[in-house]
Amino acid sequence: MDLKTTDRGPASRWIILAVVTMVAFVTNLDSTIVIIGLPRIVASLHTSITVGLWTVTAYIITSTVFLLPAGRWSDSAGRRVCFVFGLALFTVGTMLCGLAASGTELIIFRLIQGAGGSFAVATGTPILVDVFPPSELGRALGANATAWVVGSIVGPVAGGAIVSGLGWRWIFYVTVPFGVIGALLGWLVIPNRAPSSGRVRNDWLGIATFAVVLVSLLTALSEGLAWGWTSWRIISLFGACVIFGVLFAFLETHIDEPLFDLAVVRNTHYRVGLAIGLFYGTGFFATTFLLAFYLQGALRLSPLDAGLLLIPLSAPQIVLAPLGGHIADRFGPARPMLFGLVLLISSAVWLAQLGPKLDIVSVVMPLILMSVANGFTWPPLVKAVMSAAPAGRSGAASGIFYTVRYIASSLSFTLALVVAEVTLPPALAVRIYLGSSHVVNGATVHALVHSTDIGFKLFVAFYVVALFFAVALLKPARVRQPVEASAAPSNALSITSESAFTSESA
Repeated sequence: MDLKTTDRGPASRWIILAVVTMVAFVTNLDSTIVIIGLPRIVASLHTSITVGLWTVTAYIITSTVFLLPAGRWSDSAGRRVCFVFGLALFTVGTMLCGLAASGTELIIFRLIQGAGGSFAVATGTPILVDVFPPSELGRALGANATAWVVGSIVGPVAGGAIVSGLGWRWIFYVTVPFGVIGALLGWLVIPNRAPSSGRVRNDWLGIATFAVVLVSLLTALSEGLAWGWTSWRIISLFGACVIFGVLFAFLETHIDEPLFDLAVVRNTHYRVGLAIGLFYGTGFFATTFLLAFYLQGALRLSPLDAGLLLIPLSAPQIVLAPLGGHIADRFGPARPMLFGLVLLISSAVWLAQLGPKLDIVSVVMPLILMSVANGFTWPPLVKAVMSAAPAGRSGAASGIFYTVRYIASSLSFTLALVVAEVTLPPALAVRIYLGSSHVVNGATVHALVHSTDIGFKLFVAFYVVALFFAVALLKPARVRQPVEASAAPSNALSITSESAFTSESA
């Protein structure tokens, strides 16, 4: 089955897309289900809310730390090997999570699960870049984006049903068969692209310093609310982030084969795409957090009812994400992206006016607009970023892009928590989010509504900045060239920025 990438026919390409999309669905489903099951996990394992929240943070940390090296290793070791290895590790970690006997064990197993998930996520997009021609890449990326959408829909609703009917351990067990099937199919259908010529040396110092920077940053962002933003621990973590960040930058500019591939970020469109991803993601990822906070905390809806009201945030994207990708193929990524960001701004302004009583129209309609907006924003953004990367470096480009995405997610949730902290005691805010607090009086309801409105107003500002950067993508990109003729794989599909942006320059 080790056919060259260019030998893959249309049917084979779409089978590969189906496998990559299923894996994206599984990883996203697992993360959303875990959040729903946190209260039961905390009660069953007789642990604290802090430990329960660390089961979420642990996954984010390792999945972020390994994204960059995973993308780089996929360029040298081959896509199929990294993809299947990551999915197998994710599946083993998932099974162990279901068997955990304590909060500490669950955190350790979530670290393993996150590390495996990072390999699958970082490698999935480069696989699609390798096997799809430029004229079909946007549609493929759009179809792949529906996996994250379906996972977001199924997670809250199915998670509540599974936790109530079978127990929290089954939120992990249900994903194991998908992981096994995905690993087997991945080994059979994904082409084992020939590694780059020559032996690539691992930048272990770069990996170590990069890990310290990310762990320090993500831990500080996750624990700032509980420990206090001016506590010595948080200040020390931010200090370590700065010191090791400077050391990482120095190392990466003074070695021949750096972890952070400087050749990838030299392209202006790629850098602009990263900036869009950072501000767009920071504005979007905590949307469900704020709404769950509002619906379950202020309005006292059940998790199931709240989950049903959040379906409009995802459902339209199932159809519109492939359409957004197709439009990006036809007219270039900038135009649909600008349209989507304008819709995101409009919907966030609408959500910033929620009141103390449930108004279904004021919740559902802006969520539908936001879902439409994401369908026209995310697939074109991924295409713009990956098309701007140098040929033969799509793995490294994907690793950097998704690292920025995870950092944006952490920033988004941190900002939402900071906004909540302004109006509520931190401990009460956390208990309300987990659904473990029943002390909600009139003043608390007012504070919850106020913090929700402030949060969405803050996110509007991030969307506006993303829109500003997106305008820069209207300018045609330079033709994409391989970094080195000898380093570009002979059977890798070369996608030039010229072909990706031809329609835009017309």
